Amino acid sequence: MNKYMFLLLVGIVAVMGGCTLAPKYVRPQAPVPAAWPTGAAYKAVTANTNGPAAADISWRKFFTNDRLQKVIELALANNRDLRVAASTIEKTRAVYSIQRADLLPTVDVVGYGTKQLVYATIANVDESVKVKYYTVKVGFSSYELDFFGRIRSLKARALEQYLATEQARRSMQISLVSEIAGAYLNLAADRERLRLAQDTLDSQESTYELILLRFEIGDSSELDLCQAQTRVDAACVDIAKYTGLTALDENALNLLAGTPVPEELLPRELGTITMLKDISAGIPSTVLQRRPDILQAESQLKAANANIGAARAAFFPSIILTSFYGTMDDQLSGLFKSGSSQGWSFTPQITLPIFDTGRNIAGLDAAKADRDIYVAQYEKAIQTAFREVADALAQRGTLLDQMEAQKSLVESTAASYRLSDTRYRNGNDGYLAVLDSQRSLYGAQQELIAIRLARLANLVTLYKVLGGG
Repeated sequence: MNKYMFLLLVGIVAVMGGCTLAPKYVRPQAPVPAAWPTGAAYKAVTANTNGPAAADISWRKFFTNDRLQKVIELALANNRDLRVAASTIEKTRAVYSIQRADLLPTVDVVGYGTKQLVYATIANVDESVKVKYYTVKVGFSSYELDFFGRIRSLKARALEQYLATEQARRSMQISLVSEIAGAYLNLAADRERLRLAQDTLDSQESTYELILLRFEIGDSSELDLCQAQTRVDAACVDIAKYTGLTALDENALNLLAGTPVPEELLPRELGTITMLKDISAGIPSTVLQRRPDILQAESQLKAANANIGAARAAFFPSIILTSFYGTMDDQLSGLFKSGSSQGWSFTPQITLPIFDTGRNIAGLDAAKADRDIYVAQYEKAIQTAFREVADALAQRGTLLDQMEAQKSLVESTAASYRLSDTRYRNGNDGYLAVLDSQRSLYGAQQELIAIRLARLANLVTLYKVLGGG
């Protein structure tokens, strides 16, 4: 017994220190340029190279608005998709633990009792004898010595799959934070548009009342009165539209947060939302390798690479050990007393595949094809990430110019509206000029809100695609 146990321990130590048949993992070259695109649209990119990397900025530091921070906290605590991702991590962690446990034998204690009635003929006399005995044994069965690394390859695959789910959860959290911020910005913009429409309605109603008085005394025409009424009606239409949109925005925000967001946390307008603006684009090869979705794709590739080792090991012999030590007695109380029958068994079994109709070859080919698929998916993930960052940088380089130009346009149309309104009140022009100026001002103000929203949304997108948080 001691000899066999010694050999068993030596075999286990040798197995635990062995290697696998998996090919050496080499990270594929990133199929993207070594630098971000350049040109007129990217002039702001080269101007900001010393700012902090997005991956080093926590979302609390990036989103500096207190209300938005509290809404993000609600979402991280209550969002159901994030809960599913967390549960998936726990599941894959358990699968990895199961796979890792296969490296060591599972020791069991087995107890059973047997009672038999045996018929026998002794000296031409039929007799029956009742036989009973109880057995307790301890040991392990079907333990595979991992000489060729099959189990270790499967364990490595399970580990990489677990790491991939962890990166998936991180990626989902980053996406959730950016989606919350985007929904929050949309709500703020629509509320600001609603306020602008309400202010416009108040102004147009005052103008309508003035024109109505002038019409009644003959100083304004019926055409002027009808034109003023059109602006009142248009403002009412916009109020109804943006009232509905703000309700939809609130519903979307509540869904992302996983719980109703208290009114005191909802935004008033875009001007009250602040966030960090100084983010460095960095170098593509450095930035993209830190994105969770890229790390997830690489872990999946490593898992497929490890699976090749398990497929290769199937061509080699498998050694299965079964060993037990136990006692037997005809009385349950005598199992552990001296004098009970004792015994042990040690059963090694070796299986060498000779003819399997190509099963193992097909399994290896499938494992290699899986590896090639994950290589392509990994490269596609890098290309997609590069495009996302390049798009965000292109918008970043032009939105600031658009916003400055739009502010100037609002100021000039506001001045034009004031002049045309003064000329109308003094009787120098008809109301049509005032109507055109007011319509132009209202459109310019709405467009300014849209550009400010796009500017803030671009910062959120840039933070996300650069792996922020």
